[in-house]
Amino acid sequence: MMPSSAVDWSRWTPTVRATLLFVWKHGELLMIRKKRGLGAGKINGPGGKLDPGETAEQAAVREVVEEIGVTPIAPVARGRLRFQFVDGLRLQVHVFTAPDCSGTLRETEEAVPMWVPVEAIPYNEMWADDRVWLPRMLAGEWVELCAVFDGDAMLEHTLTTRPIGG
Repeated sequence: MMPSSAVDWSRWTPTVRATLLFVWKHGELLMIRKKRGLGAGKINGPGGKLDPGETAEQAAVREVVEEIGVTPIAPVARGRLRFQFVDGLRLQVHVFTAPDCSGTLRETEEAVPMWVPVEAIPYNEMWADDRVWLPRMLAGEWVELCAVFDGDAMLEHTLTTRPIGG
Protein backbone atom coordinates (compact mmCIF):
# COMPACT_ATOMS: atom_id res chain seq x y z
CA MET A 1 0.00 0.00 0.00
CA MET A 2 1.29 3.46 -0.89
CA PRO A 3 0.42 6.21 1.62
CA SER A 4 -0.02 9.73 0.25
CA SER A 5 3.06 10.78 2.18
CA ALA A 6 4.94 8.62 -0.34
CA VAL A 7 3.66 10.82 -3.19
CA ASP A 8 5.26 14.25 -3.50
CA TRP A 9 2.57 15.86 -5.65
CA SER A 10 4.72 19.00 -6.12
CA ARG A 11 7.29 16.89 -8.02
CA TRP A 12 4.88 14.35 -9.50
CA THR A 13 4.83 13.97 -13.30
CA PRO A 14 2.42 11.82 -15.32
CA THR A 15 3.40 8.79 -17.37
CA VAL A 16 0.08 9.11 -19.26
CA ARG A 17 -1.95 12.22 -20.10
CA ALA A 18 -5.63 11.77 -20.87
CA THR A 19 -8.97 13.56 -21.04
CA LEU A 20 -12.61 13.30 -20.00
CA LEU A 21 -15.36 15.33 -21.65
CA PHE A 22 -18.96 15.49 -20.49
CA VAL A 23 -21.56 17.00 -22.82
CA TRP A 24 -23.91 18.63 -20.30
CA LYS A 25 -27.25 19.89 -21.57
CA HIS A 26 -30.83 20.07 -20.34
CA GLY A 27 -29.81 18.71 -16.93
CA GLU A 28 -28.23 15.57 -18.37
CA LEU A 29 -24.68 14.35 -18.88
CA LEU A 30 -23.62 12.32 -21.89
CA MET A 31 -21.79 9.39 -20.33
CA ILE A 32 -20.49 6.02 -21.45
CA ARG A 33 -20.20 2.49 -20.19
CA LYS A 34 -16.61 1.64 -21.06
CA LYS A 35 -16.26 -1.67 -22.90
CA ARG A 36 -12.47 -2.16 -22.78
CA GLY A 37 -9.22 -0.82 -21.35
CA LEU A 38 -8.70 0.94 -18.02
CA GLY A 39 -12.09 1.15 -16.30
CA ALA A 40 -13.84 -1.43 -18.51
CA GLY A 41 -17.40 -1.97 -17.25
CA LYS A 42 -17.50 1.36 -15.43
CA ILE A 43 -19.61 4.40 -16.31
CA ASN A 44 -17.68 7.59 -17.01
CA GLY A 45 -17.40 10.44 -19.45
CA PRO A 46 -15.89 9.68 -22.85
CA GLY A 47 -12.19 10.38 -23.15
CA GLY A 48 -8.77 8.89 -23.59
CA LYS A 49 -5.07 9.44 -24.08
CA LEU A 50 -3.50 12.44 -25.77
CA ASP A 51 -1.70 11.72 -29.02
CA PRO A 52 1.73 13.31 -29.61
CA GLY A 53 1.38 16.99 -30.53
CA GLU A 54 -2.26 17.26 -29.41
CA THR A 55 -3.58 19.72 -26.88
CA ALA A 56 -5.82 18.34 -24.15
CA GLU A 57 -8.85 20.00 -25.78
CA GLN A 58 -8.06 18.51 -29.20
CA ALA A 59 -7.66 15.06 -27.64
CA ALA A 60 -10.92 15.41 -25.68
CA VAL A 61 -12.90 16.24 -28.83
CA ARG A 62 -11.20 13.50 -30.88
CA GLU A 63 -11.86 10.87 -28.22
CA VAL A 64 -15.57 11.74 -27.99
CA VAL A 65 -15.90 11.48 -31.78
CA GLU A 66 -14.06 8.13 -31.83
CA GLU A 67 -15.87 6.64 -28.83
CA ILE A 68 -19.48 7.70 -29.44
CA GLY A 69 -19.70 9.42 -32.85
CA VAL A 70 -20.64 12.96 -31.83
CA THR A 71 -18.58 16.16 -31.90
CA PRO A 72 -18.62 18.31 -28.74
CA ILE A 73 -19.33 22.00 -29.33
CA ALA A 74 -17.37 24.71 -27.46
CA PRO A 75 -15.61 22.59 -24.80
CA VAL A 76 -14.55 24.33 -21.59
CA ALA A 77 -11.73 23.14 -19.31
CA ARG A 78 -13.13 22.31 -15.85
CA GLY A 79 -10.31 20.67 -13.94
CA ARG A 80 -7.33 18.39 -13.64
CA LEU A 81 -7.19 14.98 -11.98
CA ARG A 82 -3.92 13.30 -10.98
CA PHE A 83 -3.85 9.61 -10.17
CA GLN A 84 -0.96 7.64 -8.71
CA PHE A 85 -1.57 3.91 -9.00
CA VAL A 86 0.29 1.51 -6.72
CA ASP A 87 1.42 -0.41 -9.83
CA GLY A 88 3.36 2.69 -10.97
CA LEU A 89 0.92 4.24 -13.46
CA ARG A 90 0.82 8.03 -13.08
CA LEU A 91 -2.24 9.34 -14.94
CA GLN A 92 -3.17 13.00 -15.41
CA VAL A 93 -6.68 13.67 -16.73
CA HIS A 94 -7.85 17.01 -18.13
CA VAL A 95 -11.61 17.40 -17.58
CA PHE A 96 -13.90 19.33 -19.95
CA THR A 97 -17.59 20.00 -20.38
CA ALA A 98 -19.41 21.07 -23.53
CA PRO A 99 -22.91 22.56 -23.71
CA ASP A 100 -23.88 20.60 -26.83
CA CYS A 101 -22.72 18.24 -29.54
CA SER A 102 -23.43 17.55 -33.20
CA GLY A 103 -23.69 14.30 -35.11
CA THR A 104 -25.32 10.96 -34.43
CA LEU A 105 -24.73 9.18 -31.14
CA ARG A 106 -23.60 5.57 -31.64
CA GLU A 107 -22.20 2.61 -29.74
CA THR A 108 -18.66 1.59 -30.71
CA GLU A 109 -16.18 -1.13 -29.74
CA GLU A 110 -15.03 1.26 -26.99
CA ALA A 111 -18.23 2.44 -25.37
CA VAL A 112 -22.00 2.41 -24.96
CA PRO A 113 -23.30 6.02 -24.77
CA MET A 114 -26.13 7.12 -22.48
CA TRP A 115 -27.76 10.34 -21.30
CA VAL A 116 -27.88 10.45 -17.51
CA PRO A 117 -29.90 12.98 -15.46
CA VAL A 118 -27.52 14.92 -13.20
CA GLU A 119 -29.64 13.98 -10.17
CA ALA A 120 -29.30 10.26 -11.03
CA ILE A 121 -25.57 9.91 -11.70
CA PRO A 122 -24.74 6.23 -10.99
CA TYR A 123 -21.73 6.79 -8.72
CA ASN A 124 -21.87 3.15 -7.57
CA GLU A 125 -20.93 2.12 -11.14
CA MET A 126 -18.13 4.68 -11.50
CA TRP A 127 -14.58 5.18 -10.26
CA ALA A 128 -14.50 5.95 -6.52
CA ASP A 129 -13.03 9.43 -7.07
CA ASP A 130 -15.94 10.60 -9.24
CA ARG A 131 -18.25 11.09 -6.24
CA VAL A 132 -15.58 13.40 -4.75
CA TRP A 133 -14.96 15.83 -7.62
CA LEU A 134 -17.86 15.50 -10.10
CA PRO A 135 -20.54 17.14 -7.90
CA ARG A 136 -18.19 20.07 -7.25
CA MET A 137 -17.51 20.47 -10.97
CA LEU A 138 -21.23 20.37 -11.70
CA ALA A 139 -21.70 23.09 -9.05
CA GLY A 140 -19.50 25.38 -11.15
CA GLU A 141 -16.12 24.88 -9.54
CA TRP A 142 -12.71 24.19 -11.08
CA VAL A 143 -11.49 20.90 -9.60
CA GLU A 144 -7.97 19.68 -8.83
CA LEU A 145 -7.83 16.14 -7.48
CA CYS A 146 -4.82 14.10 -6.39
CA ALA A 147 -5.65 10.46 -5.62
CA VAL A 148 -3.82 7.24 -4.88
CA PHE A 149 -5.37 4.02 -6.23
CA ASP A 150 -4.65 0.34 -5.79
CA GLY A 151 -6.50 -1.14 -8.76
CA ASP A 152 -10.12 0.05 -8.40
CA ALA A 153 -9.71 1.04 -4.74
CA MET A 154 -9.06 4.69 -3.90
CA LEU A 155 -6.68 4.67 -0.94
CA GLU A 156 -6.67 8.42 -0.36
CA HIS A 157 -7.27 11.74 -2.06
CA THR A 158 -7.08 15.50 -1.75
CA LEU A 159 -9.43 17.86 -3.57
CA THR A 160 -8.90 21.56 -4.19
CA THR A 161 -11.60 23.67 -5.82
CA ARG A 162 -12.12 27.28 -6.86
CA PRO A 163 -14.80 29.16 -8.77
CA ILE A 164 -14.39 28.88 -12.54
CA GLY A 165 -12.50 31.94 -13.72
CA GLY A 166 -11.31 32.62 -10.15
